[in-house]
Amino acid sequence: MNLKAGKMFWKDTFEARKYPMLEEDLSCDVCIVGSGSSGAHCAYFLAETGLNVVLIDKRDISEGSTVANTGLLQYSNDKTLTSLIHSFGEEAGTRHVQLCLDAIRTLEKEVVPSLNENPDFKIRKSLYYASNPEDVSKLKKEYSNLKSRNFPVEYYTEKELDRKFSFSKEGALVTGNDAEINPYKHAHLLIEKAFSKGVRVYSKTKINGKILKENQTQLFTETGHTIHAQAVIFATGYEAQEEVKDKNAVILSSYAIATNQIADQAKWHDNMMIWETARPYLYARKTPDNRIIIGGLDESIDYLEKRDSMILNKRDKLLKQLINLFPELENRVGADYYWGAFFGETHDGLPTIGIYPNHPNCYFLLGYGGNGTVYSVILSKIIRDMITKGGNEDSALYVKERNFSKSIVH
Repeated sequence: MNLKAGKMFWKDTFEARKYPMLEEDLSCDVCIVGSGSSGAHCAYFLAETGLNVVLIDKRDISEGSTVANTGLLQYSNDKTLTSLIHSFGEEAGTRHVQLCLDAIRTLEKEVVPSLNENPDFKIRKSLYYASNPEDVSKLKKEYSNLKSRNFPVEYYTEKELDRKFSFSKEGALVTGNDAEINPYKHAHLLIEKAFSKGVRVYSKTKINGKILKENQTQLFTETGHTIHAQAVIFATGYEAQEEVKDKNAVILSSYAIATNQIADQAKWHDNMMIWETARPYLYARKTPDNRIIIGGLDESIDYLEKRDSMILNKRDKLLKQLINLFPELENRVGADYYWGAFFGETHDGLPTIGIYPNHPNCYFLLGYGGNGTVYSVILSKIIRDMITKGGNEDSALYVKERNFSKSIVH
């Protein structure tokens, strides 16, 4: 599957290390298939367990959807806390949001400081504005739900927004302890750290056959080599739907641009990340080199010819949307980079760990949604515990059965 197309931004920001192709048979405790954000976090967390771990990818490392990721990390994203509680109940809904907040703090306090350099990770606030006046009451309800549960949140009135931004909206939430990151650089640095701790890493190594039995797991590469593994983690993102079609998953097309270096000319308070209540939503952030990334305009398209034919049109529409927010950029802003990519989400709004009877000893990490990097942290730690300890108390939230009948005790 061709996951993305266009002129990509992140690859021009970081000189990535190259890894070899697998050219021998090997055995391991865990084989991770996929080297994007999900596979990279799995490798990082499993590297501390003492297990014999191998990571492979059919492409160059981290050159799938992670290159198209726009690097916004938020504890509250596609599905609001209010909606989560309505769908899943007080305990499960609140726990999911808490795990997202904890994941960002784990990155801030533990993961990023351990890497060889900072992957442009920086704590930011997010502004979530009302796209329409009728959304204000929903924002106030969400503010109340977040605040009463001690999540870091503020409410901005129209007057406050007018003072701090070029655009005028009738209200907005401001969530704290969110973050921005260079997702491509981050995935590479995670894998470098895992590699330094003994994880074996191979690029351009495609699996074209497998034997999956309770006592025998074998993966066969396109070049005729065999990987014997006790457990396999499929961190193949949206391509996992080619292997196991999950009824809860939806594949869409999404678009983004990175502008010329003009971000400091916008009236943009505190460099907050910006998004909105409309669905599909627009989102925007600044980059360390003074660009603006703005994305969205999702389409229900899951075939690449149609997706790719719309990239230039979507580029122009995103520029217009940006100028609508920041009129002072008119006649000065352009798109230096622009791309379209497949994007996955779930019907119920939660990411998924897939475990299937016909795939024994296998875990499918499906971090689908607009908060994919955060979900990768959560799910990779849960899968690590499932492999090393036989379970994790939060797994009931994310296994595809959504087994909320199990007690969630914290």
